Amino acid sequence: MLVSYKWLQEYIEIGDISPQEIAEKMTRSGIEIDFIHERNKGATNVVVGYVAEVAPHPDADKLNVCQVDIGEEERVQIVCGAPNVSSGQYVAVAKVGARLPGGTKIKKAKLRGQHSQGMICSLQELGVDSKLVPKGYVDGIYVFPETQSVEPGQDALALFELNDSVLELDLTPNRSDCMHMLGVAYELAALYDRPIKMPKTKVKEVIESADGYIDVSVENGEDTPFYQALVIKDVTIGPSPSWLQNRLMAAGIRPISNVVDVTNYVLLEYGQPLHAFDYHALGSKSIYVRRANAEEAFTTLDGEKRTLSPEQLVVTNGREPVALAGVMGGLHSEVTAATTTIVLEAAAFHPTVVRRSARLAGLRSDSSARFEKGINQERVSEAARRAAYLIQEIAGGIVLSGAAIADARVRSEKVIALDLDKMNERIGTDLSIMEVAALMRRLQFPCEKVGSDLHVTVPHRRGDITIPEDLYEEVARLYGYDQLPSTLPVGNTTQGKRTAEQAKRRKMEAYLRSAGLSEAISYALTSSEKAALFGEETIKPIQVAMPMSEERSTMRTSLLPHLYDICAYNLNRKNNDVLLYERGSVFLSEQETLTELPKEQERLAVLLSGTYMSHPWQGEKKAVDFYVLKGIAEGLMESLGLSEQIEYKPDVRPGFHPGRTANVLLKGESIGFLAQVHPSTQKTLDLNETYVLELNVDALFAAETEALIYKGIPRYPAITRDMALVVSKETTAAELMAIIREAGGELVETVSIFDVYEGEHMESGKKSIAFSLTYRHAERTLTDEEASLAHERIVAEVQKQTGAVLRA
Repeated sequence: MLVSYKWLQEYIEIGDISPQEIAEKMTRSGIEIDFIHERNKGATNVVVGYVAEVAPHPDADKLNVCQVDIGEEERVQIVCGAPNVSSGQYVAVAKVGARLPGGTKIKKAKLRGQHSQGMICSLQELGVDSKLVPKGYVDGIYVFPETQSVEPGQDALALFELNDSVLELDLTPNRSDCMHMLGVAYELAALYDRPIKMPKTKVKEVIESADGYIDVSVENGEDTPFYQALVIKDVTIGPSPSWLQNRLMAAGIRPISNVVDVTNYVLLEYGQPLHAFDYHALGSKSIYVRRANAEEAFTTLDGEKRTLSPEQLVVTNGREPVALAGVMGGLHSEVTAATTTIVLEAAAFHPTVVRRSARLAGLRSDSSARFEKGINQERVSEAARRAAYLIQEIAGGIVLSGAAIADARVRSEKVIALDLDKMNERIGTDLSIMEVAALMRRLQFPCEKVGSDLHVTVPHRRGDITIPEDLYEEVARLYGYDQLPSTLPVGNTTQGKRTAEQAKRRKMEAYLRSAGLSEAISYALTSSEKAALFGEETIKPIQVAMPMSEERSTMRTSLLPHLYDICAYNLNRKNNDVLLYERGSVFLSEQETLTELPKEQERLAVLLSGTYMSHPWQGEKKAVDFYVLKGIAEGLMESLGLSEQIEYKPDVRPGFHPGRTANVLLKGESIGFLAQVHPSTQKTLDLNETYVLELNVDALFAAETEALIYKGIPRYPAITRDMALVVSKETTAAELMAIIREAGGELVETVSIFDVYEGEHMESGKKSIAFSLTYRHAERTLTDEEASLAHERIVAEVQKQTGAVLRA
């Protein structure tokens, strides 16, 4: 919302307060002022000039030599190239020595042999944005309207109100009451305890009644609580006076014509959207407000032909739409230069209906923005009278008596009981009931004392005040947040630390980075094809209601699809070594038709492709394989203290290599998998040999872990024994290690695999796994005999449970 400082002074006396002071005060009271825009961008010494004579330049087809009266003893000669310059015009002239925005200094010049003493200016040259300049003056100089009384030599910058500051308000959604000038004036009146001067609304009506010209009806009083139509005859359509154009431009609106400009002016002044129809173009004496028919066609003022739906509200002439209610009028009934009689619409439409209508049309206007947030329904008629008054003043209209009205408003006063003790306790003050009543008076909230409470009547313009806490806030901000007493917190203080989940998350990410992986961050949305390709069979994809594209139409059920895309992107750019991890949410539901919120689950995904490690100096190079990925998984579990609770079992999953896929189990429950992407899938996705891991982070963090206990460095020596066991290919190393640890008891300190062999000299269906075992006694030196007995016991137990034999 842009608020002109000069315009604001019409409603409240603030001439003694600078725009900067107002901005500071308003920001401290809860309405933030983002910027203060100075309308004058550096222009000086610009005056009104009267073009007395215009003659073609003798040596240039597109130039004219003008004799201009600028209020001095002699006329000055100015060479001008504007196509619309002519004699008899009052224009803006930058005199010799003047400066224009951008630092341009006007000097005496000679153009094609003709002297030029100044410059006739366009609005753009005075610093006005081109998109705000009236269309008639976009490609030429600005000409003061004939109806405006100006004199040569008069300060043109003052006439354009360029010596003005514009406050840019950053309004929160609840403060829609400040989306207009009067609302800001009420705010300043409360902050500075000053009276408000209301605009003139008294209209001179003729005896002829509007009833004979128009009648109004609505289909649904909930959609349209109030609709009023005034009839104004004998209007003369033309440019608005300079003061009106200047105020619209200051607020960021381009002037169009006097009647249309008045509706925009009142929109900014009252926050009440209005619309003017050409009465004769309506083609009917009836206005009927209803929901649009399915596939009904309608052309809006911007020339776009739109197809409507029953979710949208339209204003009709009884047969066809003439306006998209609350959003934009129709092209057929717009006010043109030939218009002589207008129907002025002032209405209240349901905020939700207008919002939905604007969204479906892809059309958001200043009008719809205000309807969406809710308008003051009690001031609709007052705003209409204000517009009629202005049209009568500047367009010479004759206002017919009465108005066609459809009124379904439910009127009720909003009275809130303010408990003084609760309020003082909540905001930390010690205000008396008289002091609070004085603050309510400044807000212009009527109030009365009832017992120990203050009963406050909230005016309709403040729709954000609904509960006592809202009044507490009003009291606090008017009293001054800076004046609220401050106290130190009372109670025991505790040392801050991370929660258990935060600590685990830090450990997890630190480990992954130390393992050489880079973090990736991708969208939570994917395409339906990818969601189906890589999702779980029982999980149903969740479609987004209004996707920004087909590629972002479905909530992801796995982190892998986007990691595949990132990997392919890198490979296409010759980065063949891709080591990535991503932590993010997936959204899971087993419902075909979603009736409740999906389950949001945090997951971790890892993708490896290319070379994992390269030491050229030592001649070492390690390509990514299944065991590199499994090693990363095991290291992660160890960092989280979960190694003893994790198992890895062979698995088969669609899209992955059948012999290089493992299910990850936490206490027997599956929490994810690690695998090589199936060669055919790799080819489809343009990937090289790729390995992936996906884990349920929620399950990892929820698992209980034992406290870490540190032990002293062993004082007694260890004994190492090796064994190579020949077992069937189905027997896993994990099973053998579990048997070894159980049979060895406390004497077995570590068990590690140092060789796996399958091939020549090995019986079909068999493999050899070699283990290195470390034996140590915690309290004394272990003898060879004790170590040998333990070793034999382990071999016997392994042979008994798995049928293994020692390899010679």
